[in-house]
Amino acid sequence: MICSGSSVPALRSKSVQPVPSLSPALRRFLSRLALRMSGKNPPLNRLEQRATEADQIIEYLKQQVQLLKEKAILQASIREEKKLRVENAKLKKDIEDLKQQLLDKEKRKGVKPVAVPSADAATPSTSQPPDPEPIRSVAPSAAVNKDKAQRDGEDKKKKDKLEKKAGEKKKQPGGGEEEARTVDVSRLDLRVGRIVTAKKHPDADALYVEEVDVGEAAPRTVISGLVKHVPLEQMQNRMAVLLCNLKPAKMRGVLSQAMVMCASSPDKVEILDPPSGAQPGDRISFEGFPGEPDKELNPKKKVWEQVQPDLRTDTQCVATYKGAPFEVRGKGVCKAQTMSSSGIK
Repeated sequence: MICSGSSVPALRSKSVQPVPSLSPALRRFLSRLALRMSGKNPPLNRLEQRATEADQIIEYLKQQVQLLKEKAILQASIREEKKLRVENAKLKKDIEDLKQQLLDKEKRKGVKPVAVPSADAATPSTSQPPDPEPIRSVAPSAAVNKDKAQRDGEDKKKKDKLEKKAGEKKKQPGGGEEEARTVDVSRLDLRVGRIVTAKKHPDADALYVEEVDVGEAAPRTVISGLVKHVPLEQMQNRMAVLLCNLKPAKMRGVLSQAMVMCASSPDKVEILDPPSGAQPGDRISFEGFPGEPDKELNPKKKVWEQVQPDLRTDTQCVATYKGAPFEVRGKGVCKAQTMSSSGIK
């Protein structure tokens, strides 16, 4: 059947559609994907093969490193063994030298030599002279005698110490009586001092902290409970009498190295005034009570506690001990301002 020419174009236009073209990038991607799926990619296969070979090489290297470590440890052990052998040989040589020196000394002292079995001998020698046993006992007995002499010396020293202590104890009754006789005001180191500065104690409202010149290279720190009795301004640059040989003691964390002497009653306290012209460091003396003060009063002896009750002001406010005034020789006596017939502490 032959179609007319007019109908052919109409049929072509309805049934045939143009195919869209693929981009170059998409075509490359599809081709690579097809190659991977087919497993026929030589470069990829080579990479995988090389990776496998690399793993094998790494494993081999690990084995070699382990072998080297073991070899190094073995070599170190061998070196240590050689070192120990050298030291052992040196020690043996030193021992032999010492043995020889000992033998030489024994020969000089006339000691007969002793047959010493060698280290290689499996059994003791039976051909020794008949007198080795007595000779062998010479050195130990000498050592025993030396130890005994040392012990005897130590015992003698201990005995001497005990005898010395016993002698001191025997002397103590007389000494104690002497101490009892001389427990008086002369045992106190009373001096003129000048209160350079005074301030309130940081941790106690009733206490002053003072720096006091008592004629020494450096001022002493003194704690006094005078806040309620003496205004702070009257404490500055003031002359006073101080007890300087009490054992230093901490008061609320501050070390006090002396005590300001005051006339005292339950209601009133006054600082004792030294005589006019007295200087820091001048000693207070008492007629009829000579003697040097203790370097430091022993709290166990209670010297201050025994002396203090006899310290009083007289009717003229003069400070006294058993009637003898507090005196700075050549300058006068110490007094309270207004307090008469009062205790002093």
